[in-house]
Amino acid sequence: MAGPVSGTFYVVGGAVRDALLGRPSNDRDWVVVGSTPEALAAAGYKPVGKDFPVFLDPRTGEEVALARTERKSAPGYHGFSFHADPSVTLEDDLARRDLTINAMAQAADGRIVDPFGGRRDLEARVLRHVSPAFAEDPVRLLRLARFAARFHDFTIAPETLALCRALVDAGEVDALVPERVWQELARGLMEARPSRMLAVLRACGALARLLPEVDRLWGVPQPPEHHPEVDTGAHLLLVLDQCADVQAPLSVRWAALVHDLGKGTTPRSEWPRHIGHEGRSATLARAVAERLRVPNDCRELADTVAREHTHVHGSGGFGAAALVRLLERCDAFRRPQRFAELLLACECDARGRAGLEARPYPQRARLAAALAAAQAIDSAAVAAAAAARGAKGPAIGAAVHDARVAAVAATETSRSASSGT
Repeated sequence: MAGPVSGTFYVVGGAVRDALLGRPSNDRDWVVVGSTPEALAAAGYKPVGKDFPVFLDPRTGEEVALARTERKSAPGYHGFSFHADPSVTLEDDLARRDLTINAMAQAADGRIVDPFGGRRDLEARVLRHVSPAFAEDPVRLLRLARFAARFHDFTIAPETLALCRALVDAGEVDALVPERVWQELARGLMEARPSRMLAVLRACGALARLLPEVDRLWGVPQPPEHHPEVDTGAHLLLVLDQCADVQAPLSVRWAALVHDLGKGTTPRSEWPRHIGHEGRSATLARAVAERLRVPNDCRELADTVAREHTHVHGSGGFGAAALVRLLERCDAFRRPQRFAELLLACECDARGRAGLEARPYPQRARLAAALAAAQAIDSAAVAAAAAARGAKGPAIGAAVHDARVAAVAATETSRSASSGT
């Protein structure tokens, strides 16, 4: 650590948990017991906490917090008052944490301090709250769902799930700020089994409060010839886990989450078909993104995937002209990387169906090849030649379009010849 400080330092939280599990840990958090803000500042630690005393070690950049207690003082995530002074014990500090597996500390000599049975719950693969105060902070519910997605072989203690339901019933979830909801959802989507995050949120009623557009997908049937799992919510969970299996980026996983929202608004009289759900999905996805203040890269990809995923699925029957029109609608020439992410999202959608997880998805390679062929033309030269012929405005654009169609047609002919079809 930096300079000499009165008090005792402990590594706390995730670093201790991950070490006991034999998992790598990205960083370490420290708690110091028996010290003061003045003592830490005098030793060179840099204060960063606004609501409670947190400092950065000037040599390692690791966070060091004074041991503290907290008390609920108002509704919502920010409704807490904190108390930190040398009299606060390590157990006092650990008692305010969310789960027992996160409420352990390690002393400098390697000794594990575990007043709430975190090591026992690690061995039993159980996610359990530390105290009834868990129900006072709605962020803890989101964190529980995220940890369930990470440690997907862990169960959730029934009494912890009951506290989550009580938290939702008390309206605490409604007080969450959009930025924190997005932060936790995004982190959960990037875990090994994002489906479990949704399952936990749904089990305690939080999904209906936070993402009602997603929650209403359960109980909505789809054509069994295309969706052996039938239920739209079940399909969504499979798609998300397909995204995780291929280590898709966050933008793809978010697009997967919202790509079928329109199916939740299909009139029952039209079940199990969902004609026109693509446009409704895009509209709902934009509204959710606005509400949660989702970053632009995620919201833009989600909009395109919602509108075009069924066209991508059906593109195996498209001719060259239809392929180029699809590329243009997806803005593939200006945004080729985003188009590649769209194709990945569509592949995960196609494979997120019961028993069809390993089926081929040739549409992805074919559309990527079509884009490469169309990009290979010298559009500037084509435009200049059209202008030399007297073409203007839209006519020049049409000439570029036609050249792209010809290039894709040539690639398609070559592909068919080489495959013998």
